[in-house]
Amino acid sequence: MSSKATTPPNEMSFLDHLEELRWHLIRSVLAVVIIGSVAFLMKDFIFDTVIFGPKKMDFPTYKLFCDIATYFGFDSAFCADKLPFTIQSRLMSGQFSAHIWTSIWAGFIIGFPYVLYEMWKFISPGLYEKERRNSRGFIFIASFLFFLGVLFGYYVVSPLSINFLGTYQVSSEVTNEFDLASYISTVRASVIACGVLFELPIIIFFLTKIGLVTPEIMRKYRKIALVVVLILSAVITPPDVASQIIVAIPVLILYQVSIYISAMVLRKERKKAEKEKKANRNVKSN
Repeated sequence: MSSKATTPPNEMSFLDHLEELRWHLIRSVLAVVIIGSVAFLMKDFIFDTVIFGPKKMDFPTYKLFCDIATYFGFDSAFCADKLPFTIQSRLMSGQFSAHIWTSIWAGFIIGFPYVLYEMWKFISPGLYEKERRNSRGFIFIASFLFFLGVLFGYYVVSPLSINFLGTYQVSSEVTNEFDLASYISTVRASVIACGVLFELPIIIFFLTKIGLVTPEIMRKYRKIALVVVLILSAVITPPDVASQIIVAIPVLILYQVSIYISAMVLRKERKKAEKEKKANRNVKSN
C-alpha cells in the first residue's frame, strides 16, 4: 500500500493522485502475472481442456445443438464425428508465444474481480459516503456480469464460430489448416467481447448517474440499438442468421434491463432532489 493512501483525498495533489493510481495499477498487474503464472504451469488443462475444448465434437454445446437438430429431424454439422480442420504452428516461437499470451489473458479473466477492486479503491474516495453505500455491490455485480459474458462467449459464441468457420469450404480442393494464433484469437475475441458486452447495465448505470443517458433516450433509440446489436453480433459470430440471433437475444435483454436500471437511478436522484428541496424550505421557514 502506498504511503499516500492514508492522506485525505481532498488534500492530495495531482501528482499524489498519479502516484496512488500507479500503485493500484502495479498491484493489478502483479495479480494478473501471479494468476497467469499459475495458468502457465497448468498448460495441459488450459490448452487441451479449455482452449481446444470447442474443437472437439463432444463439447457440451455441440451435443445440445445436435440433440435439438435430431429432435426436429434435421441434419446438422453439430452431429459430425470431428471438425474437418487441423491446427498448426508455422513459427519457431509460435507455441511458446501462444503459451505466454494465453496465460496472461487467463490471468486477466480470472483476476478481473481483483483488478476491478483496485480500480474501485482508487475511484471510491472521490464519492460521497451515501454513493459509496449505494454502490457497495458494484464489484460483485460487475464481476458476475463479466463472468456470465465470458461463459456465454465460451460456450455459445466460440463453438458457433469455430464450427462454422472450421467446416466452411469454397472448394473441396482447399483444406482447412489454421494457424494456432488464429484459432486462439477466435476463442479469445469471443470470450472477451462477450464479457465486455455483458457489462452494459453497469455502464448505463454510471452514464445515468453523470447525466449522459436517460431511459427516455434509450427507449427513443431502441431501434438504432437493435441495429447496432445485430452489427456487433455479426462481428463476433460467424455470418449466419441463426448465430447472430442467438448472440443478439441476451444483449437485447441486457439493453432492456439497462433501461430499467437507468429509470431506477433517475427515480432515486429525483427523490433525493425533492428531499433536499424540502429540507431547504424547512430551514428557510425556521
